[in-house]
Amino acid sequence: MRDLVDELGLAQSTISEHVACLRDCGLVTGRAEGRQLFYSLSHPELTHLLEAVEVLLQATGFKVDLCSTYGSEALA
Repeated sequence: MRDLVDELGLAQSTISEHVACLRDCGLVTGRAEGRQLFYSLSHPELTHLLEAVEVLLQATGFKVDLCSTYGSEALA
């Protein structure tokens, strides 16, 4: 979880809620090792979807972020 908090810059509680949702929906699974919990995708084919989303965001991401309705400034 700490890695996600550091990478995304969001509160741990926010990350926990999102991960719980993904887990409840069956998209990720968690395995415990000591005090740590490691998450992985439940379905390997999700990797292809996430790769496609990355390509789409590279092509349009800044346009979405700069959008006056949905961008980061509008949500602030």
